[in-house]
Amino acid sequence: MKIKITGKELKITDAINDYAEKKMERIEKYFDNAEAEIIAKVEKNYQIAEIKVMANGETFRAVAEEKDLYASIDKDIDIIEGQIRKAKTKREKMQKDSSLKDLNAQTIVHEVEDEILKVEYYEIKPMTPEDAKLKLEERPSQMFLTFVNQENGKVNVIHRLKDGKNFGLIEPEA
Repeated sequence: MKIKITGKELKITDAINDYAEKKMERIEKYFDNAEAEIIAKVEKNYQIAEIKVMANGETFRAVAEEKDLYASIDKDIDIIEGQIRKAKTKREKMQKDSSLKDLNAQTIVHEVEDEILKVEYYEIKPMTPEDAKLKLEERPSQMFLTFVNQENGKVNVIHRLKDGKNFGLIEPEA
């Protein structure tokens, strides 16, 4: 696995480099040819590690903020490993169910090919708006999150406002 480790306002020591490479071995076992990018930075009293793994056309990303950089790396590895296992399970399930759906999907894709650039499927989980905000904060590149509001059972969308710091909540009326 090709690993690039960068520090922002933080010097990457040999110890940090060795630790990150050793921890990435947990991810390496899932892929033959993968690339990883680790960005470590300090903000206020927190050590932040952002890990992005690109393999087989998929990208897995995690950002953890802890008092200790090593703990941030550990948390990111756990998150990414969970994402990989979930994607693998989903891929296997989709392959099982794909025989008839492939014919319909190909027809639909040809009709709207010029309009839709990317389709993502994910499970909409029940959570509070506060939990949804926290989850969105963990993913700086994600602009919105769809979830089922635990308080009222309705589908809601929380999104980043243009200022990048504040969030908006979209909730259906009826």
